[in-house]
Amino acid sequence: MDLATVIGVVGGTVLLLASILVGGSIMLFINIPSVLIVGGGTFATVLIRFGLPDVINAIKVAMNVFFTSLSNPQEIIQEIVNLANIARKNGLIVLEQQPIEDIFLKKAIMYCVDGHEAEFIEEVLKKEVSLTVERHDVGRKTFAALGDAAPAFGMIGTLVGLVQMLANMDDPASIGPSMAVCLLTTLYGAVLANLFFLPMADKLALRSQEEERNNKLIIEGVLGILKGLNPRVMEEFLQTFLAPKDRSAAEE
Repeated sequence: MDLATVIGVVGGTVLLLASILVGGSIMLFINIPSVLIVGGGTFATVLIRFGLPDVINAIKVAMNVFFTSLSNPQEIIQEIVNLANIARKNGLIVLEQQPIEDIFLKKAIMYCVDGHEAEFIEEVLKKEVSLTVERHDVGRKTFAALGDAAPAFGMIGTLVGLVQMLANMDDPASIGPSMAVCLLTTLYGAVLANLFFLPMADKLALRSQEEERNNKLIIEGVLGILKGLNPRVMEEFLQTFLAPKDRSAAEE
């Protein structure tokens, strides 16, 4: 589970609700027409832009951000080095019996065990990385589109409320509800965009970059195993995928 994402979403929501409760009743901030304008309009726009399958896939990808953690690259490097040592001593076929948690690494090792050529393995794995990045990018774009649409429909709701208010200036009782639509739609759009949709789009982009880095690291490591590189040389090479401070920590 990604604690940073959970803490950010829950913490931001709690602070927002707490500030509302301190100032008065939360019922003042609940307005069904505003919810329909912002919520319905935002998701309708995204469905038009991307289609239902892409939106559903984006939601699934977002859930992975909360509940799935990526493998630590330092641990991946150490595992690849251990596999290289085993392969040098006992041959590639023995790697089939080794427990490997990372799914992408396990798949790459199975290609090696099955006797495929290095060029074929590299091409297949890089193609899979490329397609995975494309799928993740659709999810990121979907949430970015939600973040763009929510404030826009908040402004639309504000205009609707103003029209209703100006059309009924002779009825004082209707001014209050119309003004509520004006203000709350803007509030709903701003909160949804800046607390949920846009941060989630950025987090999806970050997670996609991290996963792509891990998978490229795995590809280079597996190709090194096939070439019979010295495990120590391979470890130094794979550490170039790490930030300088992480390389120092790994060496220590």
